[in-house]
Amino acid sequence: MGTLGQQAEPSARVSDSSYTRIYRVVSCIPRGRVATYGQIAELAGVPRAARQVGYALAALRDGGGGVPWHRVLNARGEVSVRSEPGFEDLQRVLLEREGVRFNAQGRVAFDRVLWLPGSEALKPATKKKTTKKKTPAKRKAARSGKAPRKR
Repeated sequence: MGTLGQQAEPSARVSDSSYTRIYRVVSCIPRGRVATYGQIAELAGVPRAARQVGYALAALRDGGGGVPWHRVLNARGEVSVRSEPGFEDLQRVLLEREGVRFNAQGRVAFDRVLWLPGSEALKPATKKKTTKKKTPAKRKAARSGKAPRKR
């Protein structure tokens, strides 16, 4: 991706509408989730153009303009090597702050963090899942490992 202030190579430039679609899809990736370059290309309507996604993200200015570029990884679940050192570390730190964990080989577990958009693919997630509150008896039972008594 080079630096976030660099322009993509002239031969790799594509229409602004392709970049806009790519940025729109990347902006939908929720915190704590990641996607692959190929996945973003497919969802943005430019299939088999993972490298184009990389060029689009490299063209972002001033920290990404609100586009969470750091949530895009290569197909192996790794942070891709950049031409300028330091951005790999920054991307990893940003992901770790969101709760994404890397193994000893520097890979994420896609089965835990891969973003799989459903019918709401191009709408950013805003609602948080609510859970039922446990009653005091259920909390006590959970701590002791026993089922709560029925009355």
